Amino acid sequence: VLICDECCSVHRSLGRHISIVKHLRHSGWPPTLLQMVQTLASNGANSIWEHSLLDPAQVQSGRRKPNPQDKVHPTKSEFIRAKYQMLAFVHKLPCRDDDGVTTKDLSKQLHSCVRTGSLETCLRLLSLGAQANFFHPEKGTTPLHVAAKAGQILQAELLVVLGADPGAPDLNGRTPMDSARQAGHVELAERLVECQYELTDRLAFYLCGRRPAALFLFTYFCSLDLSELAKAAKKKLQALNNRLFEELAMDVYDEVDRRENDAVWLTTQNHSTLVTERSAVPFLPVNPEYSATRNQGRQKLARFNAREFATLIIDILSDAKRRQQGKGLSSPTDPLDLGIDDDMHDYDTVASDEDTDSELTTQNNNNTMDSSDLSDGPITLQEYLEVKKALASSEAKVQQLLKVNNNLSEELRRLQKEGLLGKYNQNKHVSTTRGRNGSRLEQKS
Repeated sequence: VLICDECCSVHRSLGRHISIVKHLRHSGWPPTLLQMVQTLASNGANSIWEHSLLDPAQVQSGRRKPNPQDKVHPTKSEFIRAKYQMLAFVHKLPCRDDDGVTTKDLSKQLHSCVRTGSLETCLRLLSLGAQANFFHPEKGTTPLHVAAKAGQILQAELLVVLGADPGAPDLNGRTPMDSARQAGHVELAERLVECQYELTDRLAFYLCGRRPAALFLFTYFCSLDLSELAKAAKKKLQALNNRLFEELAMDVYDEVDRRENDAVWLTTQNHSTLVTERSAVPFLPVNPEYSATRNQGRQKLARFNAREFATLIIDILSDAKRRQQGKGLSSPTDPLDLGIDDDMHDYDTVASDEDTDSELTTQNNNNTMDSSDLSDGPITLQEYLEVKKALASSEAKVQQLLKVNNNLSEELRRLQKEGLLGKYNQNKHVSTTRGRNGSRLEQKS
């Protein structure tokens, strides 16, 4: 649904597990994701979340939708939490003795419905409790397999947003991407691949402003100069099992989303103190499904400055590459694959142990990227954009000089061949300048 600036801060404070907020113009929108949202909005998705408020027979006593003139706190904020977090106004099914049967029935209906283009019906089923990752025991597939085979790309977008796994295998070991390719839906298959690698792509884009040409943008990262404390912290990161490492990567992903939304918000508002304070989300909101120590660790990510946070992302991407390729840890002489000891630490320990937290901070203080702009302190988004613009301008000038140099070289060879070089030197003189790589670039004055 579409929300206003006033309600944006309330939605963001709910956390991404409840409400994912994106700006219409300043956020990244894959075309099919935007089309899915537009289709649901135009077909009355809001009526699903406000079902009992729209039905005169079921109007609850004292419950009403706030007016635009009402205050954000507490009137609008309480309504938003009731509507999206508590699902207080969603249509409720008649109670049954076995809730598991209800969920299974809804999931089977979803499994059949996703082969059609009825997005609002699928959203209603999901709001009632249908599972996006439901594995049909008879057919051996998930709803995403069905949508992929049928070429329903908008249904696939909806399922992925609500938790469907793009890499889940069916009974024969085929993923939804395989089903889409076999059915000839190339665009859908490519989109599902993007969804599969959304986490690493998003982290790489946050670092360098571009998506990787391959699965990882690791070639754009320079080696890190690690201190002894930083090496110990990196060992703990590498020692995490895959599940805990994935949780850490997901938490960093959420922090990236929070920081990018903050940047978008600041560029679209009038920077008044009231607006900034009212809409600020200083750290990741608590997710009750996570442990207390993990929630503490998520909130500690907000303490890292730009350089420290970028270094943490690089460490995660480098280890994600190692795990993706199935490589073990190599000898300690390898700067990217340090050996580990027997002291295993999980993410909860990292989040709750002050000494470990200190080591992680030390690691981020000592790990530096090969850039003079990062060596003197934290960088801002504006500084990054200025450096990026200056670099592009320098590259353009170098290419222009190289072109001029080639033209002059050709002209000199022609003059030498025709025996006119002496006469040429009497009328012209040559000035030289140095290119970025130290070569002499000749140019007529």
